[in-house]
Order: sequence, then structure tokens, then C-alpha cells
Amino acid sequence: MKYSRSKKLFGSDFEVLQNAKVILLGVGGVGSFALAGLYRTGLTNITIVDYDVYEESNQNRQLGSETPGAIGSVKVEHLKSLYPEVTAINQKVDKDWLENFDMSSYDLILDAIDDIPMKVELIKKYHKKLISTTGSAKRFDPTKIEYINIFKTYNDPFARKIRDMLKKDRFRKSFKVVFSSENPNCKELGSFIGVTGAFGLTMCSIAIKKILSEKQIK
Repeated sequence: MKYSRSKKLFGSDFEVLQNAKVILLGVGGVGSFALAGLYRTGLTNITIVDYDVYEESNQNRQLGSETPGAIGSVKVEHLKSLYPEVTAINQKVDKDWLENFDMSSYDLILDAIDDIPMKVELIKKYHKKLISTTGSAKRFDPTKIEYINIFKTYNDPFARKIRDMLKKDRFRKSFKVVFSSENPNCKELGSFIGVTGAFGLTMCSIAIKKILSEKQIK
């Protein structure tokens, strides 16, 4: 059976996972691995949101980008052909969309976008059910990945910009992010699937733990 190994691991909690409703913002080098991890575990009620198309340079790290017909296709639509039970929204996550899209029905929001102002808006508005990532590019050591308070992050200029904007907006709540303590290893936007993929799989693991912990509270 497709999910037999998941059922052996999670037991009676597997049904809880299958009933969870998740929205994933961004399906690139990080988000595509979060999607694959959740879907293959048994969470299929997933809405994916992205506005980009596949380019050849995506093939070093983005799941789905190497399959026939991917280059030039809309990412969310191509991924729906690979993961048919997902809901695909071809949309840029911008301020207008965030203000008008209803997130209330989702158990969790996974943020794998790289737009810092929008990350900040998501954190301020949805921190209670949001899992967010910081910088995964320019690194090649997945053992440096942590899940820590955004205000305790270091060695990451991307995370620093998020911290600065949150402080400017007087956000003082404790909010954890998926983060790497590894110093960037290049100036240009180089990337390694061993880290970007690990970021996405870390998001997946955190999501599963959060869903199960909420079940125990209820």
C-alpha cells in the first residue's frame, strides 16, 4: 500500500495527518521538497501558491523541474500534474493577495517564498500557525540547519533583514524560523540541493509535529 510505511510510523495519528489542511507559499528549491515530503507522507489537502515558471537553472535544486515538459511551464500547474490532489494557485504572494485571501481554514501556513517584506507581513499576521524559512542559498552544510527564534538568528543577511523589519514594526513575539548558522560561501546566488532540500524537509517535519501536537491539545 502507498502509505503503509507512514501508517506503521504514525499509527492512529496517520488519520489526523491525512485530515490536515495546509497551504504552501512558494514551491522552489525549498518549497518543492516540503510539498514532496508532506504529500508522500499522506497529507494531500495542500494548496500550493507560486507565480513562477521553470527555467533551466532551477534543475539543480527544484523537484519537478527536471521532468519532461517542465521548462517554461507554470510551476504550480506542472506540480499538480505530479501531485494531482493538490490545489494549485498561480499567483504572486503580494500585499493585495495577502489582504484578500482567506487563510482561516488552513491548519498551517508554510512560507517558502523569498520576498522579505511579504515574509514579514506573514509573520506579523499569521505567526501562530506559520512555518517560515530564512536564507538557504550560498550554503552546503545541512547539519547547520536549526529551528530557532528569528531574533536569535545570525550569520544570515537574509534573516537580519527580516529581524530589522520586524523590530521596526515593533513585533516582539517569539517566532521560530528554519535557519542555517553556516556563513554564506559565495557572493552570487549559488545553491546546493543538499541544503535547500533539507530546509524543505525540515519544514515538512515541523509541520507534522505541529499538526500532531495540536491534536494532543484538543
